[in-house]
Amino acid sequence: MSGTSARFEGVPEIFPIFPLTGAVLFPGGRLPLNIFEPRYLAMVDDAMAAGRMFGMIQPLPDTPRTANGPAIYRLGCLGRITAFSETDDGRYLITLTGLVRFEVVEEAEMRRGYRRVQGDVSAFRDDFAIQSNGAIGAPPLVSRELLTGALRRYFEAIGVDANWDAINEISDDALIVTLCMACPFSPIEKQTLLEARTDAERVRSLLAILEIHSRRS
Repeated sequence: MSGTSARFEGVPEIFPIFPLTGAVLFPGGRLPLNIFEPRYLAMVDDAMAAGRMFGMIQPLPDTPRTANGPAIYRLGCLGRITAFSETDDGRYLITLTGLVRFEVVEEAEMRRGYRRVQGDVSAFRDDFAIQSNGAIGAPPLVSRELLTGALRRYFEAIGVDANWDAINEISDDALIVTLCMACPFSPIEKQTLLEARTDAERVRSLLAILEIHSRRS
C-alpha cells in the first residue's frame, strides 16, 4: 500500500469540526489556533486521544441557524494536531496541519458540546500528495515572476512591507498555500480558493483576487 493510500485509508468517517469564519485550512498548510471555549477544549482533548484530527470549516453567511448551530459550507479541510501546548490559564495553543479536504455528507450527533460530521474525502485524493517540505502535487501552472508581480502590487496596495528574502526561499506550492491562508481576503474569497478543484484553478483564482484587491485599494 502506498503512503498516499495509507493516509487516505486512515481518515475517519466521522470527525469533529471547528466552524470558524475566516480561518480556512488548506492541505499542507499550518494553522495556529488559540483554544479556550470549553466545548473546543473538550474537542481537542478527544482529538488528542484518537488520531489528533479534526476539521476546519466556515459558517455560511446570511443563512438561518440549524439545530446544531450556524449553517456551514459543504466543504472544509481535515487537519492533524502537530503542535500542542497548554497555558497557565487553561488554554490550548495548537498548530493544525492540513491533510485533505472533505465534503460534509451529514452532521453526526454532537459530543461534549462540539459538532461532528460524516465527511467524504474521496474526491480529494490528490490532497495527500504532500511532500515533507509542504509542497502539494505538481508545480502550479504559473511562473514565479507572474505570481510575485501580482503579490508586489497587492502588498503595495495594502501597505505591507514584505520580507522578500523569506518569500523567495519558499517553494511555489508552499507560497500559494501560505498566501491563501494568511492574506486578509474575505471569508468568501478564501472559500473560493479552498473549493478550487485543481492547482491551476486555485492559482487563477488567487491571481484574480490579488489583482482585484490591488485595484480596489
